Amino acid sequence: MNTVSEIGVRAKKVLHAVVSEYLATGDAVGSGTVARRYALDVSAATIRNVMGELEEMGLLSHPHTSAGRVPTQRGLRLYVDTLLRIRSLSTGEKESIRGRLSPMAEPQEVLQRVTTLLRELSHLAVVVQTPRPSSDAVAHIEFVRLRENRLLAVIATTHGAIQNKLVDAETTLSAGDLVRINNYLNELVAGLPLDQIRARLAREIEDEKNIGNPVTTAALALASAAVPDLDAKNGILLSGQANLLVGVPDMDKAQHVLRTLEEKDQIVRLLDRTLSAPGICVFIGAEANLADLTDISVVAAGYGGGDRPIGSIGVIGPARMNYSKVIPLVDFTADVITEILPRL
Repeated sequence: MNTVSEIGVRAKKVLHAVVSEYLATGDAVGSGTVARRYALDVSAATIRNVMGELEEMGLLSHPHTSAGRVPTQRGLRLYVDTLLRIRSLSTGEKESIRGRLSPMAEPQEVLQRVTTLLRELSHLAVVVQTPRPSSDAVAHIEFVRLRENRLLAVIATTHGAIQNKLVDAETTLSAGDLVRINNYLNELVAGLPLDQIRARLAREIEDEKNIGNPVTTAALALASAAVPDLDAKNGILLSGQANLLVGVPDMDKAQHVLRTLEEKDQIVRLLDRTLSAPGICVFIGAEANLADLTDISVVAAGYGGGDRPIGSIGVIGPARMNYSKVIPLVDFTADVITEILPRL
């Protein structure tokens, strides 16, 4: 059986009760506990039988010699996807988040504040992927003369990022030439995502070979020289790693957790997956593919709006994290970032 629709109503209630109790305590859950604390209107013996059936389905497991059971990764997945009752943030909580994130002077300041905010509210580890340059769109491009043929390329994106690069012009350009170059390039690439600009420039260069306009040729050469570094790897802000070590007696395991997070490459790949997925993403255990950290889960969401998120935020914690609290927290914070970045 693979879906919640294939188990009965009683089994759904028992699974919900077992997982809820496990997330709250971290302990194996017995039938007596479920009978006492959850109004299921059935006996402990009946609950015990249902728990056995859920174990046979691979949704619960029986650790060691304990009389209780704990959810498997598959059981947690089913619970999060179909049984979880997500708590809505209160008006006060939403106003507090908005107040702590805006107004700000710089996008980087907003994202730094996000790491602190989520760490304090979730008491878990937080990862923030700064805007991916290749996913942002150009608002303005300009070349400024520094000396003789040495120019500074200034590229502003629609989400407030500024890219600067020194480039050398192959020929001496007059002030009028620079004005024409800047006007031409802004008409050509303004509004295009950075990852599409290189292809656009390549097409223009090919067309220009048959025309030979010196100013246009110089403009395309300068833009081509300025653009390549814009696909550099996006940054990662990480905070609250120590929160993952609470209650972890095995120091070797604790060090492994920290090393995995500090290497960051695996986190980047994980967050990249959220950029192509709609809404909130919950990666449970091995689904997160963070080395062999099978008891770690990640709740993440993209920010930036539209069909092209420019970055992601995520909360990293134990697989038995409080999903009903963390999911709306991450989701709403991502929405707030999306709202305020264009205004900076």
